[in-house]
Order: sequence, then C-alpha cells, then structure tokens
Amino acid sequence: MPTRTRVHPGSNFARSFAVLPLVVAVAAFVLAAGCGGQAGRQDPPETRTVDAADTLHGVVVPDPYRWLEDFESDEAQAWIGEQNAYTEGVLATFPDRGEIRARLDELFEIPHLGYMWERGDRFFFLRRDPENEQEILYVQRGVEAEPTKLVDPEDWSEDAPVGLDWWYPTPDGRLLAFGLSESGSESSTLRVMDVDSMKLLTDVIPNTRAASLAWKPDKSGFYYTRFPAPGAVPDDELYYHRKVYYHELGADQEDDPLVFGDDLEMEVWTGVSLSTNGRFLIGYAYRGSAENDIYLMDLAVGSGWKPLVVGLGTRSSGRAIENEFFMLTQHDAPNGRIFRVDLTRPGREHWVEIIPETENAIETYLYVSGRLFVRYLEDAHTKVQVFDRDGEHLTDIELPDMATVFDWAGDWRGDDVFFGLSSYLLPPRTLRYDLATGEFNVHMAVEAPIDTEPYVTEQVWYTSRDGTKVSMFLVHRRDLKRDGSNPTVLTGYGGFTSSTQPSFARNRYLWLDHGGVWAEPNLRGGGEYGEEWHRAGMLGNKQNTFDDFIAAAEWLVESGYTQPSRLAVWGGSNGGLLVGACVTQRPDLAGTAICDVPLLDMVRFHRFYAARIWTPEYGSPEEPEQFEWLYAYSPYHRIEDGTDYPAVLFTTAESDSRVHPSHAMKATARLQAATTSDRPILLFFEREAGHGMGLQMSTILDRYVEYYSFLFQQMEMRYQGAR
Repeated sequence: MPTRTRVHPGSNFARSFAVLPLVVAVAAFVLAAGCGGQAGRQDPPETRTVDAADTLHGVVVPDPYRWLEDFESDEAQAWIGEQNAYTEGVLATFPDRGEIRARLDELFEIPHLGYMWERGDRFFFLRRDPENEQEILYVQRGVEAEPTKLVDPEDWSEDAPVGLDWWYPTPDGRLLAFGLSESGSESSTLRVMDVDSMKLLTDVIPNTRAASLAWKPDKSGFYYTRFPAPGAVPDDELYYHRKVYYHELGADQEDDPLVFGDDLEMEVWTGVSLSTNGRFLIGYAYRGSAENDIYLMDLAVGSGWKPLVVGLGTRSSGRAIENEFFMLTQHDAPNGRIFRVDLTRPGREHWVEIIPETENAIETYLYVSGRLFVRYLEDAHTKVQVFDRDGEHLTDIELPDMATVFDWAGDWRGDDVFFGLSSYLLPPRTLRYDLATGEFNVHMAVEAPIDTEPYVTEQVWYTSRDGTKVSMFLVHRRDLKRDGSNPTVLTGYGGFTSSTQPSFARNRYLWLDHGGVWAEPNLRGGGEYGEEWHRAGMLGNKQNTFDDFIAAAEWLVESGYTQPSRLAVWGGSNGGLLVGACVTQRPDLAGTAICDVPLLDMVRFHRFYAARIWTPEYGSPEEPEQFEWLYAYSPYHRIEDGTDYPAVLFTTAESDSRVHPSHAMKATARLQAATTSDRPILLFFEREAGHGMGLQMSTILDRYVEYYSFLFQQMEMRYQGAR
C-alpha cells in the first residue's frame, strides 16, 4: 500500500485530535476582562521597521519586518516576549474560562485511537487514555489477548516533551523500529525494540525525520531514509538530501551504505519498500504531492536500479506481494486505477489493469490473502469495495453513513482486516472483519459519554466564484434555527491532496452545545474528488481554493446559518495560508480568525527549512510567472493600511521545522500596524513545541481553553453548560 511518509505542511498524521488539519501550540493565555471582543482594547507593542526589499522580476517587494526572520536574535526574542505579554494582557480574565476548562477537561477524558498495523499474529495500535499525556503504542498478541504497552513517549521525556513520530514492525511483528523526537521538532532518532522482551537493541540512528522503512523478511536489517548529519552539507540544505540507506542490525550506522537517491535533486523526497519475499527493492522519488517516479531493483540478480514508472508526471504507489506489484496510479486516470505488474517482466506492455477508474477517487488499498480492499472517496466520505487479485468484484463493506476509515490494517497472509472508523458523531472504534465469514465485530471502542442524538450532520453543495459546485459538511444541533444568529466556525485546508472527511473531535461538542455550527468545505487543492480536483487548487489555480472558502462563508450567511460578526475562520499550516488569504482578501467576511502555524509570506517561503519541496504545489518565486501567482495572493503582502480587519489570533512555535515562525511574526506586526479596527491582532509564540506533533494532552487542553475563550469573547458569548 502507499507509503505513509510523504510530509507536507499539514500532513495527515498530525491530525490526531482532529479539530483542524493542523493543531499548533498555544500556551495558556490570560483573557481580557469582560466577554465583548471590543471591550478594553489595549495598544499592541510597537514594532520597528527596516528599509528592506527584494526586487524580483522587475517588481520591488517591500519587507519592513525582515529583521524578525532571525527569531533567535536577542531583539526578536524580546519582541516575542512583548507580544506574548500583550496577548496575555488583552485576553485577561474571561469570566467563563473556568467553566470552559472544566467542560473541555471532561471531553478530553474521552480516549483516542490512532494508527494501526497487523503483522503476523500481532496487532499494533496507538491509543491515549485519560491518564496519558500522549498516545501510547500497544501490541496485542491475538484478537482476544490483553494489549501490552510498547512505547510510551512519557517514559522518554526528561528535559523536554518527547513524541512518537513513526513506527514499523517486522513482517512477523517480533521487532519494531520507531522514531522519537523532542519538543515537536520531528527530528527523529531511530531505535529498535524486541517486541516480546520489550528490550532495546543497540541500534540508534539520528536524522530520521518522517522515515520510510522496509524490513528484510529475515529481520537481519532494514532499508530506511535519513537526512544529512549537521556539518555534512551546508546548514540551509540539512532539510534536503533525503536518501535511502541499508542498516544491518548491530552495525555502526556511520557505515550504512547509500542505496538510493544519490543522483536525484536535493529537493526530491525519497521513500522505500520491499517485496514480501525480499527479492524486489522499490525506490520512490517524490516531487511534490502530484508527481513521483518509481524505480525497481532485483536483489536476486543484482541488476541495479531500473525505471518502473518514470517521467509520467503523475502519482503512483503500491505494494509488492511476492513477485507482483499491485500499483495504484493516476496516470491517464485522475481518480486512480490499479494494475498488477509482474516484477520479473516489469515492462509497460505486461501490466494488467485489474481495477479500472470510476467516478469515485481511490484513496488507497489493502491486500490481504488474495483480496484487494479498495478505499474510495464517495462525496468525501469512505466507501470500501473488495475484489479478488484479478479485479473481480466480491462484495461491498457496509459502513455507517458519512463515516471515515481513518486507518486500517491486515497482514497480507492473514484472515482478517481491522478498520479504524469514526465520523462527526461517531467516536473512534476498531472493527474486525473476518474474511471467512464476512462478519464485522467491534474489536475496540472508546467510551464517550456524549449524547449525539441532539446533533445532525449535513452535506450541502454551494457554488464557487467560477461556477464550480463544492461540497461542505455541517454539524449542528437538530433544533438549529436558520435566523442568522448562530456562532459558526468555518475551517478548511485545500492542498497537497489532503482530504477533509468526517472525523470525531472531542472539543467540538463544547461549540455544538452552545448552538454553534461547525462547517468544513471540500476545497479544491484537496484530494476528495481526485487529482483533477487537487490540480484545480494548486500552482496558478491556488486562488480557486481561497474562492471556494470565501464562497462557503457567503453561502453560510446567505442561507441563514450565521452572519459575519458571528463567523470565525480557522485553519492551520496550509490552512493558515487559507485563513490569511481570506482575512486579507475579504476582511469583511468574518469577525474572528485563528491562524495556526501559517504560511503567509509566499515570496520568501522557499528560503526556510524544507519549503522548497512545496514549490511543485505552490510554485517558485524564482520563476517569473509563478512569482506573479504567489505575489498576487501572498497574505503578508496583501495587508493594506487603514483597513478594518477582524480579530486575529496568530500562533507559531520555536521548534516548528516545517513552517518558519517568521510567517506569523511578520504578519502580526504588519496587521497590528495596518488595522483600524478595535478588534485585537494577537500572536502567541510557544516554547518547546513544533508544528503540532508530540504535544502533551495538558498542553492541548490549555490551548483549546484559550481558543474557545477567544471565540466566545469575540462573539460576546457566555458559557451555558453542557446540554
């Protein structure tokens, strides 16, 4: 099945708590007295400007807050302290903050289920219970066995919080490779554990951020990706040059041979997999989220790397079962189709199409005992069909209406499949599907003391600026009156093929209990409707994403759900870019905005961290035509003096290794200077946190107390208790 390691600003594995595509760190604020957003406004700290500018393709681009890019300087650190203090002062003591905290504390007691694998007779899964600060990795040896704790990140935390970034069991489930990092940095260090004894082996490999890893069947070693060590390349290239190496267990990682990627451009994101018989090694070379190449090496004959899928300009992935590669590709099929490829005769003329393209996009597939479980997106929620290895349709898997399979697992020789399932109104659970009987049984479910009967999920369609029909999920109370008075959160993402689907979020019930509407549109740039939908919201088409979001807000107002003063827009990372574009293009559209770890300076974004790997999605400012696209919507550059802007809460974090903190910092300073509104423009810069991964539950609770207190305050709402 497709690799899980391709990382963009808001990668799917960062959505564990699922209120937004990306959650970022906001420490406990102290909220301003009263509950009106306009009460007792304080003036923000003054931020000095500099005479800095870039001249790009004949265009002079001013950058008066360039000095904030060096956020570790003494002056910038002092500025950060002033901004944090200003945020605390403006937000002072919101009168209902204690009640909000108590309710969220109850909601966060609901356990969480995460990613899973089945290898041999062992079922691995992530779970967080009320007493845990983070998700813990467990193993279950047999369906009826009691789970055993394998990796608890809290056991590794000393001076800083530690997070479990990724993990790969061996084909028989007896060894486990996993990655840990501090403070949400995602700078993983690889370790290996014996699953039965739970003892660590001596192998320790640093610089394995978001690793792709393939174990040899005999467990003697593994192929894996890693980044350069500090000093091996210039500092501004440390986030590039990701290559595949081979590690023999017990060997010194310094001696690990380079296997794949040496002749690729430094921005290429590599991945690796191995056939189940250990014969065929497969190397992936990703150029953004829309294109990759696949190479093949026959280890039995030492043939070297041969192209399997190269130069097609589309995405392909798959899994090699013995000598056959089941390949999901979008080549000449933007909704995806599946081929069976004989790896001993890999030429295109020998490929056999077994699952043709349909009107629904294929999200992924799972191969178990000669059957292909194919996961489709039908109007942005999950549909599963089962086929035999020749593509004959066997059955459909019955799932609840508008539900999402957030993950699944099955050993390729096994007799069952585990489905992780949730929806807006369905707490997460794991279902076991027995291949022999076709029976579905609940394997694991979280206890959620929530009565979902008062709520309803709708899927509506609205028209975007260019006439395109866009779908949107709405969650609200059944007795909602469409009189324009309902407080509403509109959130979205719209990028990197990431699909917005129904998901369970504990904190959302606080909002729903107070008559709130939760709205999530399926914006172009996502993958909900296949690759054409994605490409309609990338590169020169990126404005379509913003237009879709703006049209969703307009529809909510026109349809009587809310009004601008009662509407909040909320998004993180690429979704923060979305919110930034919305605020600067249509400052009249919403009264409140939360902009988490955002991309906002689209003229200089590619200069920081690994952001060059996003230029296939956004474009490069170094190219004249692409600069025009980017500069036209770059939120930092679209801020205009003398404009009545909404209340905005920007957030960023010092260990964010994806989006540079200067995006939020520079936009905060510029917006504070430009706005004529008495609504606050706030920044919170969090220490010992990153882009959203590895967060402790206590930190998440603190953050949501302040998120909702901010929303309640700006919309002049009072906490009225759970309903």
